[in-house]
Amino acid sequence: QVQLVESGGGNVQAGGSLRLSCLASGSTNLITATGWYRQAPGKQRELVAAINRSGAETVYADSVKGRFTISRDKAENTVSLQMNSLKPEDTAVYYCAATTGGPLDRESTYEYWGQGTQVTVSS
Repeated sequence: QVQLVESGGGNVQAGGSLRLSCLASGSTNLITATGWYRQAPGKQRELVAAINRSGAETVYADSVKGRFTISRDKAENTVSLQMNSLKPEDTAVYYCAATTGGPLDRESTYEYWGQGTQVTVSS
């Protein structure tokens, strides 16, 4: 089993920055990739970014490329999402997810999910 806890959400004005963190515990040695998803009110959950275990492979949603950066600290079992130049349309609940195998960009791959953290960007 893997447990995921997100932190770092909050309220920010457009153009500002936030850094989300996802701390994994439990059988972390089984994790092959970690992703960040988000869900805005009335919309489907969507992939924001994902990173594999080594950090050599990353994927980003087109809407966040050049603004968001995903990274991992293996020693701390933490995956972070640095979000810059935030826009009101980035407002959503952000979820951390982990998989023990499968494509990084497929939601069905992810077996473990955190509780989510709210990000609100005001104009």
